[in-house]
Amino acid sequence: MLAKDQYLAYLNKVLGVLKEVKTRFGRFILLTVFLTPLLTMMALAWISPVVLTIYLSFTDLNIQNLLTFNVRLTLENFGKIFKYDPFVPEVLRITVMYVTSVLFINAIYSLILSIVLAYLIRNEFLSIFLRVSWLIPRITPGIIYALMWNWFIDPRSGLLNPLLQALGVPAEWLPRSWLLQKPYSQLLMIIVNGYVGASFGMIVYTAAIKSVPDDIIHAAKVDGASDLQVARHIIIPLLKWPILFVTAWQTLSLMASYEQILMIWGSGGGGGYRGITRAAGVTVWALYSYTKAFDDFEYGYASALSLLLVIIGIALIILYFKIFGFRRLMEPSRVEV
Repeated sequence: MLAKDQYLAYLNKVLGVLKEVKTRFGRFILLTVFLTPLLTMMALAWISPVVLTIYLSFTDLNIQNLLTFNVRLTLENFGKIFKYDPFVPEVLRITVMYVTSVLFINAIYSLILSIVLAYLIRNEFLSIFLRVSWLIPRITPGIIYALMWNWFIDPRSGLLNPLLQALGVPAEWLPRSWLLQKPYSQLLMIIVNGYVGASFGMIVYTAAIKSVPDDIIHAAKVDGASDLQVARHIIIPLLKWPILFVTAWQTLSLMASYEQILMIWGSGGGGGYRGITRAAGVTVWALYSYTKAFDDFEYGYASALSLLLVIIGIALIILYFKIFGFRRLMEPSRVEV
């Protein structure tokens, strides 16, 4: 009888182990089914390009040796960036100016805009209308957005110069060409990209502001806090995560973006955009890498430029984590609920 009981206990234990294996295997299959498309997309659209860019940055690949399959490994690309390319310092200066200026609009101005639209404006219909209006440039096709700006700044038929004159700006202060005359062209570059980018921050910040518990705001109001004090001491401190996300995301996006510049300054077609953007002082680092790859066909050098941009972006993200206290943000709450 004892042996039979031991046998049944052993059998139940084995069945339990098999059931646990079946459950874990089923979970593994389920996870595999759901994650395979994502992992495949990441491998094809992110990991493979990164690996290919790193490899090409250490080669002398160009249009000549591409056709002859005579590619060699070299470090000359990085030496060319830091020593021999005379246009790199200007491109770097323009990129720093562009990223910092537009980042201020996308991360800081959009925060102020979101507080005004989501908290200070009490009329919900008006708030929604203004938010949707601000989203129009983002949902508009890029080429349409670029053509609208080209028409708006046209000195002969556009509305920008007449509008500025109606506001009291003397005609002699206005440029003959917003596209070519510095620093107006650079100001235009900042406004065009900032106007689109601010809408992304507005979406994230508005959602975060709407999630702030009303009880906290009502308690502050009872204690006599004004709207500005509520915004400064309650809303903004509670948006630390969204501010970190928007700042990091927009920094990486701006460092790699050039499509608006390419479409506006290159809307005439052909390859003349390179000379136009250089004359206008709007050639950012990503656009310079693009021209090196698809105009000069220096694929290895263009990859080295891109790799350096990736390294700078990673360094900035680590810096943001330090500034915002990423480790503290990831710690669980010390308040027992």
